[in-house]
Amino acid sequence: MKAVVMAGGEGSRLRPMTSDLPKPLLPVADRPIMEHVLRLLKRHRLDDTVVTVQFLASLIREQFGDGSQLGMRLSYATEPYALGTAGSVKNAADLLGDEPFVVISGDALTDIDLTDLIAFHRAKGALVTVCLTRVPEPVEFGITVVDGQGRVERFLEKPTWGQVFSDTVNTGIYVMEPEVLDYVAPGENVDWSSDVFPRLLEEGRPVYGYVAEGYWEDVGTHTSYLRAQADVLGGRVGVERAGVELSPTVRVDATARIHPTAQLTGPVYVGPHAQIGAGARIGEHTVVGAHAVVDQGARLHRVVVHPHAYLGPGARLRGCVIGRNASLRREVRIEEGSVLGAGCVVEEEASVAADVLVYPGKTIEAGTTVNDSLVWEARATKSLFTPRGVRGVLNSQVTPDLAVRLASAFATTLPREGQVAVARDHGVAAQVLLPAMVSALRAAGVGVRDLGHVPLPLARRHTAADDSHGGIVVTTTPGSEESVDIVFLDAHGIDLSPTAQRGLERVFSRREYRRVLSGEMGRLHTAPTSIEEYADTLTGQLGTLGGHRRLKVVIDAACGSTALTLPAVLGRLSIEALTVNNALVPASSTETAAERRAALHTLGHFVATSGADFGVRFDPTGERLSLVDERGHIVADDRILLLLVRLLTCEAGGGRTAVPVTVSRAVEHTARAHGGQVRWVATAPGDLNRAAAGGGFILAADGEGAFVLPEFSIYADGVAAFVKLAALLAADHTSLSELIAPLPAVHVRRRDLPTAWRIKGQVMRTVVEAASGRQIDTTDGVRVTEDDGRWALVLPDAAAPITRLWAEGPDPAAADALLDEWSAAVRGSAAA
Repeated sequence: MKAVVMAGGEGSRLRPMTSDLPKPLLPVADRPIMEHVLRLLKRHRLDDTVVTVQFLASLIREQFGDGSQLGMRLSYATEPYALGTAGSVKNAADLLGDEPFVVISGDALTDIDLTDLIAFHRAKGALVTVCLTRVPEPVEFGITVVDGQGRVERFLEKPTWGQVFSDTVNTGIYVMEPEVLDYVAPGENVDWSSDVFPRLLEEGRPVYGYVAEGYWEDVGTHTSYLRAQADVLGGRVGVERAGVELSPTVRVDATARIHPTAQLTGPVYVGPHAQIGAGARIGEHTVVGAHAVVDQGARLHRVVVHPHAYLGPGARLRGCVIGRNASLRREVRIEEGSVLGAGCVVEEEASVAADVLVYPGKTIEAGTTVNDSLVWEARATKSLFTPRGVRGVLNSQVTPDLAVRLASAFATTLPREGQVAVARDHGVAAQVLLPAMVSALRAAGVGVRDLGHVPLPLARRHTAADDSHGGIVVTTTPGSEESVDIVFLDAHGIDLSPTAQRGLERVFSRREYRRVLSGEMGRLHTAPTSIEEYADTLTGQLGTLGGHRRLKVVIDAACGSTALTLPAVLGRLSIEALTVNNALVPASSTETAAERRAALHTLGHFVATSGADFGVRFDPTGERLSLVDERGHIVADDRILLLLVRLLTCEAGGGRTAVPVTVSRAVEHTARAHGGQVRWVATAPGDLNRAAAGGGFILAADGEGAFVLPEFSIYADGVAAFVKLAALLAADHTSLSELIAPLPAVHVRRRDLPTAWRIKGQVMRTVVEAASGRQIDTTDGVRVTEDDGRWALVLPDAAAPITRLWAEGPDPAAADALLDEWSAAVRGSAAA
């Protein structure tokens, strides 16, 4: 007689253990459940077996092969899609032939006497014999009623308690005659208990129930999984146990290494090549899988450790499951009922509360307490995105593989046959990563328009103008030539909103990427951007500087992207320009703060010695500008902002300016003095752009050299800001230094304080309580304003375990005093 092992289910209730591993391969006492089943079949001489597979089928075939290692003959029937318990067996009909067969689940632990079951079937002359067992809580199973002769009278699949009429349940083990497969339609999802058996009963066919006395456990939940381990360790189920007995309740593989000072309290099993460190204590009902390491001083009680996991010094684990290849660092705590998936990393002194599920590949940062399951997040409470897209060191934090996965996730959030615009700077990182991302986009059925190397403002403009569904721009991280930024844009060319970022992160974490057939691949367009069109639009809307005087300006392109657009723009302006560093140099795709300041000093020298009206320097991406006045003095970013607010407000006779809450309140005073208004916005990426797109604004700026001129575009554009400023200066004989001199002084100070993720909410609550009686603004973080106008802002960082503080006062000392006050409040909350 042959046997059929059903091994195609997903085991969704056992996730995250079964997120990337089929349920039949879950280890029980360090052996796959299905291996216990196969060994049972072999003991009853059912060594010619067909295995039905569907979910992660290749892993099961790789694990057991042809069965020769177990002394069996295995063949496989692969379901093209889930066919149900009966449909899967029907799919294997060609391999079964015309003889009776036994059907058994590959994911249930049992020692039922199959020989006696088969003898019962033959003695009764049954068409089908259903193996039954009695359980105290039958609501999770299909219950069955038999008469005095063992003939089945009634089935009910997974009843409610109000429907329970017996404690005798269906184990999913059957003996069947081949003709029963005539009742199963090929290629359809058909179930034995709900579809086939009721029909057989209606027709009066001989269906019998055999009530077994042996052990049977449907390993379908985390609780039953742990219970199965304990039952095997305690000898309550008749399976072949591995290892040698050091004592009646402690079994250890001969290759395991256990330190003499380690304590093992049985029942316990330690697998092949596992290591137990000095002073470790392995408590009862614990399994340490093959090649796993339990480091010195660790404490385990009722824990299942899957193969190749590492448990660091002083780890404390109780009643939990640790997935294969997981890594738990020093002093980690995992509480009752929690399950960590494969490849998880739990850093030093972190803890996982009871009943938390951590899905495969997640990282829990040092000192973090996780109270909720981690399903979508890549890291505990930490976003994939920084304020400037996805950022990290090339080939370390940001690899080509990561870039491909990001592009695949982004494409999956977009319509099939949509279009994405892609662009890059001239850095090496972008040259490496962007082609891989283009391939991933196309593989998901998304068309790509490759803009090539263009300044970031142009990439944003073309993303919106070409009716793309989004965009990706890869640039070198400002101030770090080893790091890269991957910026994702929406259909308007604006950085993705936090909601859209979370949607992308969910797809990325689940790795549920869309794939299309070869004939549906997205198309690639490489039409270059039009620099001439950009220059015409820019000068047409902002002017060609035909004012009272012809300006002389020294322009530093910083060997960056503006070197592409400056020649066309300057050729349309009535201006005498001396340009430096106006060539693309890959090694200069970014600059540090010190390098930028040194370059500005050099620019100041050129301006002063040449008699120019001012000097301007652009950042490598073309978004920001810096100024030096006619004397060669560097103009601070906040002074440039105040100058443009004053000049633009005067020109427009009013108007609104959008700035983030971190900017000096002097902006508001300056705008009001000339009939204007200020709108405060949050610091999230894209908020300034979205505000500028709302209409009625003359300027949006971040206070750090990025300026948006809505009359031209809704994107920060250093060249556009320069052209507008030059036009305003050309219309006036006043020098730049004279225009800046009367502007109010700005004293905004900033400080960053380390703050563990788990207490950020507590910190903000404490800040609000401490601010009681004072004016509070919660546009972004908590801004507390004193009666005399001084203010402080406390803002938890969205991407790092940091709380950021800003404060402004009438002088630096007053601002620092405010920072000290609120720093003490933050630290006090953290200490509590």
